Amino acid sequence: MSELVTKSVPPEQQEQRIGTRIAVKRIGGFTIVATAVAVLAVLGAVVLYAQSQDNDKYSLKSPSGIAFSDFRGYEDWAVVSSAHTDERLKVIVGNPTMIKAFEAGIPLNGQPFPDGSMIVKLQWTPKKSTEAPFVVDVPDVFKEAFVMEKDSKRFPKSGGWGYAVFNYDAPSDKFTADPKSLSDCGYACHTPVKAKDYIFHLYQKR
Repeated sequence: MSELVTKSVPPEQQEQRIGTRIAVKRIGGFTIVATAVAVLAVLGAVVLYAQSQDNDKYSLKSPSGIAFSDFRGYEDWAVVSSAHTDERLKVIVGNPTMIKAFEAGIPLNGQPFPDGSMIVKLQWTPKKSTEAPFVVDVPDVFKEAFVMEKDSKRFPKSGGWGYAVFNYDAPSDKFTADPKSLSDCGYACHTPVKAKDYIFHLYQKR
């Protein structure tokens, strides 16, 4: 039956129909390609924005020259411990050198942390959970990254440790170096734990 219909259609109309089908297929192909390109462009923009934010953050230096880039990747470092004051919830993380030292028994074995050890105290304002069926404080707004790095030659006057604070402003999504955070800014505070190589928080059992 289809052969009879085809034969009854003039050649000019057959060519038009074939041309129309080819055009539709081409348009469909172009649409798919255009959509894929648009999606990739959006994903690329997201990645570039994230990289830009990291580059902005890691370009910062404290007044004493401690670079935030020294602590690159701290977002994924292992958790050492946590702490809670009335004003801040704190999570303390350490770089692989620091974690390895903890696992070797430092500082309780009387040995100091090796140069290259780094620790970051991430600080949030606390808020009461509105979801938990019990009273519990949870992180609200991220506020500061308090950093410490061990370099005995660079920081001989502060027990070998350099200190800095990088403040975070949530509305602008920007970090800034705290103008008051000199390299020895935490030295006086940490002196009471000099016997533990100036580290308050030990690696907690888990």
